[in-house]
Amino acid sequence: MAKANGKRRLSKREYQARVQTLRESLLRMQVGMKSVPFKVLLLLAGPEGAGRGNLLHALTGWLDPRGVETFTFVAPTDDEREHPHQWRFWRSLPSIGRIGLYAGSWYTETLREAARHKRTRNQLDQEAGRIREFEKLLVDSGTLIVKVWLQLSKQAQGRRLQELSDDPETAWRVTDEDWHHHRSYDRLGKTARRIRELTNRPGARWNVIDAEDELRRDLLVGELLLTQFTQQQKKIARLNRRTAPPRVVRSLRPSGLRRLRALALDQDLSEKAYESQREKWLGRLNHAVRAALEASRSIVFVFEGWDAAGKGGAIRRLTSALDPRDYSVISVSRPTDEEKHAHYLWRFWRQIPRDGRVAIFDRSWYGRVLVERLEGFCREDEWMRAFGELNRFEEQLTEHGIIVLKYWLHVSHDEQLRRFREREATAYKRHKLNAEDWRNRRKRGAYEVALGDMLALTDKENAPWHLVPANSKRFARLEVFRSASRQIEAALEE
Repeated sequence: MAKANGKRRLSKREYQARVQTLRESLLRMQVGMKSVPFKVLLLLAGPEGAGRGNLLHALTGWLDPRGVETFTFVAPTDDEREHPHQWRFWRSLPSIGRIGLYAGSWYTETLREAARHKRTRNQLDQEAGRIREFEKLLVDSGTLIVKVWLQLSKQAQGRRLQELSDDPETAWRVTDEDWHHHRSYDRLGKTARRIRELTNRPGARWNVIDAEDELRRDLLVGELLLTQFTQQQKKIARLNRRTAPPRVVRSLRPSGLRRLRALALDQDLSEKAYESQREKWLGRLNHAVRAALEASRSIVFVFEGWDAAGKGGAIRRLTSALDPRDYSVISVSRPTDEEKHAHYLWRFWRQIPRDGRVAIFDRSWYGRVLVERLEGFCREDEWMRAFGELNRFEEQLTEHGIIVLKYWLHVSHDEQLRRFREREATAYKRHKLNAEDWRNRRKRGAYEVALGDMLALTDKENAPWHLVPANSKRFARLEVFRSASRQIEAALEE
């Protein structure tokens, strides 16, 4: 943990001389963010009275405000409570090429709760673990996180609060809760040290800065931001070189590929048999979904599969059992420029439904370990790390109570070719086929290996994969209705 402490108070003359140079450098830094874009997060934390507000005011005065976003977090809103815990933090991240200044952050709630209630060591360790995971995801995606703890002694804090209280013009700034924090200074300081120790990790180190000298405090934070930005800029420039697609795709876990190739694709269903069972299972699915929504449980459907495997048709039939007011269908395509420079999960976190809603993803976050892996859109260490990240992402959803249903619709090579030819020959279907579909088809062997790894490494009890034989569209659709009904019912019984 880096510490920056200055014993001698800084004179105003020295401050003015240094701040002019610093301000010019910070503005040049903002210009540089446009050429090597990445997110910058400056997190400010510390005891009450350490001067976070004044420091923010100084920083926003030095920086170009058009490239700055300021965030603070109070108690979660009703909408935020109806989403997984980290949802609001993912949504608050600044856009690429911009700086996010956080007067409050994902640490705020943990520290606030520690002030109100004594926390056990195990509780703190669990909360710190969640924070570490979140910050690691951001750091791995190229985000620069600068964390500053503004250190203020108990005596200095008491003097500052008393000075504010004695002045009629600033007395409103001091609350009963501030004085409570002052009385609990030793206990809260111990808790804060524990949290800093547990979350002081590579890429997200804590920097402890003495906040008693306000002028020196402001300069040190500005200089720290500039230094770490310069280091990050060089690092990102090295990493941003395009990764060549792998020449040979090797399986990480062959059991998944064996499972895929063992799937019986000759299962069929006559139109009469389909019609006789369809309404029964659609009705059961409707009842299960309504029961989940009434219990304030949200549902996330994930549809993956080969091109022309029938994902769109399955989704259309599935939604016929749902109230249109209760669901949204998210069609996932290529990421935008902004999404490319964010963590790949960012755009999916923003689409996670609130309690009592259904989200249906037509393709999903699994593109990271399929198309991005095979086309060289991410480095080998990134897609290999993604298996664990995807499992943890889904754990966070299910821990909140979200029911996650994942489908892979599987068709044979020959059946896919037949459907491609049919699309070519049918005017109103022709728009569904493009050159990329044919190119992906030629890489089917490589995609099968990647798919096998996906099935083996992300098929978990809380979010299992349903591998659906889809040579028969009727059989596949009915299988989706049946498996969805059963999984939702089972989740509600737990």
